[in-house]
Amino acid sequence: MLFPTLAFGVFFLFVYFTSWSLDRENGRRKLFLLLASWFFYAQWDWRFVGLLIGSAVLNWGVAALVARKPVAEDGTRIGASGLVALGVVINLLILGVFKYYGFFIEQMLELLSQFGWERDLPLLQIILPVGISFFTFQGISYVVDVKRGKTPPAKSLLDVMLLMSFFPHLVAGPIVRASDLLPQFDRTPRLTRAMATHGLLLIVWGLFKKTVIASELSTRLVDPVFFDPSAYGALDLAAAVYGYAVQIYCDFSAYSDMAIGIAALLGYSFPRNFDQPYRASSMQSFWRRWHISLSSWLRDYLYVPLGGGRKGLVASCVNVMITMLLGGLWHGAAWTFVAWGALHGTVQAAERLGKAVLGDRRGPPAWLGVLITFHIVCLGWILFRAETFGMAVEVLHGLGRWAPATLATPFVLVLIVGGLAMHWLPPRAIEGVAERLKPAPSLTIGVLIGIAILLVEAVRPDGVAPFIYFQF
Repeated sequence: MLFPTLAFGVFFLFVYFTSWSLDRENGRRKLFLLLASWFFYAQWDWRFVGLLIGSAVLNWGVAALVARKPVAEDGTRIGASGLVALGVVINLLILGVFKYYGFFIEQMLELLSQFGWERDLPLLQIILPVGISFFTFQGISYVVDVKRGKTPPAKSLLDVMLLMSFFPHLVAGPIVRASDLLPQFDRTPRLTRAMATHGLLLIVWGLFKKTVIASELSTRLVDPVFFDPSAYGALDLAAAVYGYAVQIYCDFSAYSDMAIGIAALLGYSFPRNFDQPYRASSMQSFWRRWHISLSSWLRDYLYVPLGGGRKGLVASCVNVMITMLLGGLWHGAAWTFVAWGALHGTVQAAERLGKAVLGDRRGPPAWLGVLITFHIVCLGWILFRAETFGMAVEVLHGLGRWAPATLATPFVLVLIVGGLAMHWLPPRAIEGVAERLKPAPSLTIGVLIGIAILLVEAVRPDGVAPFIYFQF
């Protein structure tokens, strides 16, 4: 069940009106939202609802045991490290079996064959549950934060289940931490005019980015070029690379926008997940703006525990490289994703070394930093999008091959330029529009939103492709 579909629209209207009819019974409201979330998830594969429940029970139980440990002066739990380690390992084992089993078995078979040791290892066809990377990371952060004293344990198993299963963010984030969402579950939500206006605008904006820009670029340009890069010349290949940069931004940020907007209409607040990433002037700045909930998760639960920058420049570079390599592997069980992470880690390490060498001396102008960073990111997107290294090399090789453009039409170029131009709108443009609309009568706001939705429906292509990050 995809957000920009009639089926989801009917589902959400039912959830919306039913949940607000239970607004005086917060326990029943949460139970209803949990059941609705399981129904939503079951539309992909009902069998994995059990996995979702089991993951929630695991993390609730581990956190409850951690919470029994004595509290140190700094708020952390004394003697809880073993329990937390056990919980993290089990979470990662679940993720590893479903997401990486086939990849590691294939690598093992290839390694053995190089030494002449042919073996028949059990190669199982395991279906990847939608959203497993997101709800697994969310469970890990909950257990670790209870141990660190950053969040108290949930008051009930129901709260933990809803934290990990809440349908707006379940399948593709943002990764909402327990410290953000559990306090909201404790109180009966209220829907203000500001929340409703902002939420509706985010949903419409997300619909436009996903169903018009991302979908058109995917079908008209990116998919055909990356299917057979050798059939196209430099103009089409360059357009496809830039087009994919716009497509993946519009696709993923659209999901986040709609998730935040849907949650707002139900009375809950999610953190911002994108902040105009293509105007970043360094790779470090890019990761503060792109998929913020993941980058902050990697920082707090991987980079900082590794030592962060506390042990000197070299250790900082090593730690950021490890973090980005694992971040690349998180995105998919393929060496292209590892190489993508290595590229981002190498550039960030180089930036740290450059700052150490330059000291207080002024670096390149901001506009040049933005241009360089954007093209490094685009180089990474080639690895991210290509199914194999050979295909990625073919794209790079083809950038020097002349041939008349066949897919880089004026319409496609307008979509690319428009998608990039979004990054130079006012940083909080949607919030600003919502603030201006807030005093307007409800009927006026409803009519304007309805017209906007009809306009999107009129210009969008038929059908809706799954969001790119559903596969992660």
